[in-house]
Amino acid sequence: MLLTSSSAHRNFARFAWAVLAFNIPVILWGAFVRISFSGDGCGAHWPFCNGQVIPTHMAAPAAIEFTHRAMTGVDTVALLALCLWAFILFPKKHAVRFYAVLSVIFLFIEALLGAGLVLFRLVAHNQSAGRATYLSAHLTNTLLLLLALTATAWAAGREKEHLKWTNAPRLVWGALLVTAAVCITGAIAALGDTLFPAATLASGVAQDFSNAASLLLRLRLVHPLVAVLGAAYLLYLAGRILQTRESGPLRTAATRLLFMTLLQLLAGGVNIALLAPVWMQLLHLFLADLLWIAVVVLAMESATEATRAGERAPVQIAVA
Repeated sequence: MLLTSSSAHRNFARFAWAVLAFNIPVILWGAFVRISFSGDGCGAHWPFCNGQVIPTHMAAPAAIEFTHRAMTGVDTVALLALCLWAFILFPKKHAVRFYAVLSVIFLFIEALLGAGLVLFRLVAHNQSAGRATYLSAHLTNTLLLLLALTATAWAAGREKEHLKWTNAPRLVWGALLVTAAVCITGAIAALGDTLFPAATLASGVAQDFSNAASLLLRLRLVHPLVAVLGAAYLLYLAGRILQTRESGPLRTAATRLLFMTLLQLLAGGVNIALLAPVWMQLLHLFLADLLWIAVVVLAMESATEATRAGERAPVQIAVA
């Protein structure tokens, strides 16, 4: 029995959300590669591991790095299948096709950036400013990949397309930029925590303010300030929407954003207090990914509402 168009779209949307969900453990395992100093576990070889397609008798660093590459391989197959399905199921010029193609593009860029980390030896105990810069570019692409995947899944669940990104209010565009900035400074801070662990909170602060402190340690100081200011911005945005919307998808998205922002603030404080243990760094990153997805969904719901209302700049959200 053939699936109806509606049921086929629902199945596609479920698969798209599943692919998005799978990308989160891929990202977390990539962070674990860094935290465990396993980035050079396969040597300066890519895509092979120590010159072998499937290495044998792997030490722990090689096993950790190879696992990440294997997860990325599975992710690539899933994304290519998602893109092919999008072209089969949806008509020409449909947004789902566009976002699915973007997802594949960002995934391949992600793989190339990952290869660069290995080939340029920006792994393990490398403390160069170049590594911090490269890491920032890598994370920016990761955020774009998550955005494209979220947009693919979101658009697949809509009967009709009612979205023009340019109609999103400036406060919402600001939320995307602010969240990205917080994530990037957080990645640099996490690298500093990994390379320069502290025995106590006091000694960690002393490290940061020392005249002999490296650039990474000085950059680590930036993240808490940026995170607090960014959280204040997101809370303000969510609060304004909740004040002006009694119900609907946009209110739901704002409520989700409010909750995730507060939860991430709490996680950040615990991470600092516990001196960034591995499990807490991974949890903090996990919540950061969810927060970014929540901001993307809010942006799409906001742009959709504005498009439906025929408004170029919905003033009631931005300044009401």
